[in-house]
Amino acid sequence: MGLTACVLAVDAGNSKTDVAVVAADGNVLATARGGGFRPPVVGVEAAVDTVADAVGRAFAAAGVTSVEHVSACLANADFPVEEQQLAAALHTRAWGRDVEVRNDTFAILRAGITEPRGVAVVCGAGINCVGMRPDGRTARFPALGRISGDWGGGWGLAEEALWHAARAEDGRGVDTDLARVLPAHFGLPSMYALVEALHLEEIAPARRHELTPVLFATAAAGDPVARSLVDRLADEVVSMATVALARLDLLDEETPVLLGGSVLAARHPQLDDGVRELLAARAPKAVPQVVTASPVLGAALLGLDRAGASPEVQARVRAYYEA
Repeated sequence: MGLTACVLAVDAGNSKTDVAVVAADGNVLATARGGGFRPPVVGVEAAVDTVADAVGRAFAAAGVTSVEHVSACLANADFPVEEQQLAAALHTRAWGRDVEVRNDTFAILRAGITEPRGVAVVCGAGINCVGMRPDGRTARFPALGRISGDWGGGWGLAEEALWHAARAEDGRGVDTDLARVLPAHFGLPSMYALVEALHLEEIAPARRHELTPVLFATAAAGDPVARSLVDRLADEVVSMATVALARLDLLDEETPVLLGGSVLAARHPQLDDGVRELLAARAPKAVPQVVTASPVLGAALLGLDRAGASPEVQARVRAYYEA
């Protein structure tokens, strides 16, 4: 019979999957990285196959065949029913005695706090927010884009920048430097040419995300329209955080608010300052901090929470990832 470790931690995002095998004493026995986890694109089984490849390599390196607890934080697990479906799919792989699936935003939250208590806002390609308390209560949003009331995220910011730039060039909107710098980024002379190139997919749709840093640079240079978009994003971040804090009855307690994802982790001064100023006004007890730890650490800590691990064991895992 093969060896059994304590936790298999999985952080599976749209672009990559990280896994770690953690022993009961908190030592990280092995890690592995795989491809993106995209059930809506390739189907659940094919998406889980991607995770399975990384898990197989980590198990082999650790010299184990299974674990006690599988703690999986997965992209596209936006509703409890999706978490249940994905947990069932992972359970069939027989990686562990029990399986717990959460949205991948919970991994970022848990990676940044010493106990399961706080709120995290993640702004990368999209935007999301979750919160948790040690008693198991959570706060979350569907985070499916405009249909669930969201605004922001790198992709959304690029779309907004294009909208304002196009209207500035054709006279429907106010003038903005975005009308010149966005097409210039792709070596094109006008927004008309950029719109045509995007429509005909002469520029791959995925390259639109390149415009988000251009938007922030234009805002930093003083353009009023670009600055208004950054200010609106700060307001959205704080609105989500404040609602999550209120749902968890944490507005009146000193509580960490973790800021993660590529957009927030970049620490753009206008956005960073705006978030902190608005939080101070709306949730004075909130303590904002940017998360830099690997999200798979959060998945591992959630698994150790479930296993009832001591603070010393959890500290050992954290030390591995923060060394």
